[in-house]
This record gives sequence, C-alpha cells and structure tokens, in this order.
Amino acid sequence: MSLNNNKVLIIDDEQEILALIKTVLVKEGIENVITSSTAKDGFTQFQQKQPDIVLLDIMLPDGEGYDVCKQIRELSNVPIIFLSAKGEETDKIVGLAIGGDDYITKPFSPKEVAYRVKAQLRRANYSQSKGIADNIIKVGPFQLSERKAELTKNGEPVELKPKELKLMKYFLQNPNMVISKETLYNAVWGEDSFGFDNTIMVHIRRLREKIETKPSKPDYLVTVKGLGYKFVEKDA
Repeated sequence: MSLNNNKVLIIDDEQEILALIKTVLVKEGIENVITSSTAKDGFTQFQQKQPDIVLLDIMLPDGEGYDVCKQIRELSNVPIIFLSAKGEETDKIVGLAIGGDDYITKPFSPKEVAYRVKAQLRRANYSQSKGIADNIIKVGPFQLSERKAELTKNGEPVELKPKELKLMKYFLQNPNMVISKETLYNAVWGEDSFGFDNTIMVHIRRLREKIETKPSKPDYLVTVKGLGYKFVEKDA
C-alpha cells in the first residue's frame, strides 16, 4: 500500500532531530513532512494540516508533549508516537495510557523511527480502507459511519469528538432503551466507574448541544429521572 500521500507531523525542539527524521522519511517515500518545535505551534499545525500521524517529543520549551497528546485525542484518533529522552518504564506507561500508540527513547535509530512510522500508517490505512465493510447505523434522522467516524443528521455532518461519537454510537445501537450512567461509562470509557457521574453529565450536555434543536428540551436524548438516559427513536 503506498504511503506517499500520508502527512507526518513532527513536534520536537531539537532542530537536528527534526531535520534527520524528515530526511529519512523522505528517503522512505513519505515526502509530506511537517515540522514544529513548540507545543503551541505543534497543536496549531495539527489543526491546520490534519496529519495522518504525529511524532511528539515529551519535553518541549513551552509545555509537555503529554498535554499536546491529550489535546489531539480530543479531536482525532490518528497514531501518535512519542519521542523522548525519558526512558523509564513509568514514562512509557503514561505516554501509552493517555493515548500514545508507540514510544521511542532517545537516542534512537532514524531508520527504526521511519519503519515504525510506516507500520503505524499501514495499520491506520488498512483499518480505514481495507478492513471490514463499513457498519452504518441509522436511527431516525441520524446516520453513523463507524469506518469514517462520522455522524450526520438529515444528511448534514455533525462534528463530534471521539468520546461523543462513542456515546452516540451506543445510543443509536440501543434506541428506546433506558441506559444507566454506570452502563454508559463502562461501555464508552471502559474504566472503573468510580467518580463517573460528572463526566457523563458533561458529555451528555455537549452531545445535546450538537444533535438537538433545543438542547434544554431534548427530543432525542432524554433523561429518565433516577434511572439514566434514553435515546428516543423518531422519524426523520
């Protein structure tokens, strides 16, 4: 599978590393390489250029790569590879736990970095275009494409963040059923549900703001007092 059209964003404050990785990637056939040396500019570049993969240093002059990773994960599921001189096991665990897909310790072999980038891109491209046929979920005016990670209402796109999309998917898969907050949290976050209540309420509010005509008086995502929530199926 050709990777020539994929875009790579490298965020690192060491200019030599930026130049070295870019040179190796270009030699490997990945010519669209974007570079940045600060956390703020790196995230701006991510929003503007929409890369297919991010190489992210942890120690940046104006912040930590961990925080940039969290910002990116609010918008996208693109592969993120951490680059860091911090090689302790706990550092790697933190990086992977907050949404990183790989962790490479400095000093590293540029060739190895290139091959890890290509492996992540092949995996991401395969899941998007060569995997199982798209699962389309239709309920009333809503249609959700799992492969494209897109939601539409009456044919118009609805911009959702990853967790909001997962919530919406769960509701569309279980229309007209009362679902407890604990069930929602376990299904979407897959973690210990201790202290989950506020998290659910915040995400439900944000989801209503995006799918309801009047969020304060929802037609679809309604509260069932004392029990949880229900997604009401209505004709388009």
